[in-house]
Amino acid sequence: MRALIQRVAEASVTSDGTEVGRIGAGLCVLIGVTHSDDESMAPKMADKLWNLRLMDDAEGVMNVSVSDTTGELLLVSQFTLYGDARKGRRPGYTEAARPEQAEPIFHAVVAELEALGATVATGRFRTEMQVSLVNDGPVTLMIEL
Repeated sequence: MRALIQRVAEASVTSDGTEVGRIGAGLCVLIGVTHSDDESMAPKMADKLWNLRLMDDAEGVMNVSVSDTTGELLLVSQFTLYGDARKGRRPGYTEAARPEQAEPIFHAVVAELEALGATVATGRFRTEMQVSLVNDGPVTLMIEL
């Protein structure tokens, strides 16, 4: 499982012309799932997102987590995080899990975050989405479990 994490001042996601998720200051997280992933990975990913110290403390130093600050996360499924562009000019996506496998894993991460106390907004699976954000910092980090 991969996640591209962006610290944001605000973020939203629209699907089919309708806004389906919005947060204020917090983390916008694009999550990609591969074939070897399963729901047992959800608690570890949720814990990492909840406790990763990417937010500024009172002195303006990245020293606190979203759990210590706003508690807001926008999670969007992103199979293209497993795109492979090493050969040719068109990325291949064979490493990305099929939606039938990825969707329950994605929702398990959301449920784990909510159980930790997070306010979680999400996109919609299997739809064309437009993600808008105001990057704060900018702070962007890729993690892989």
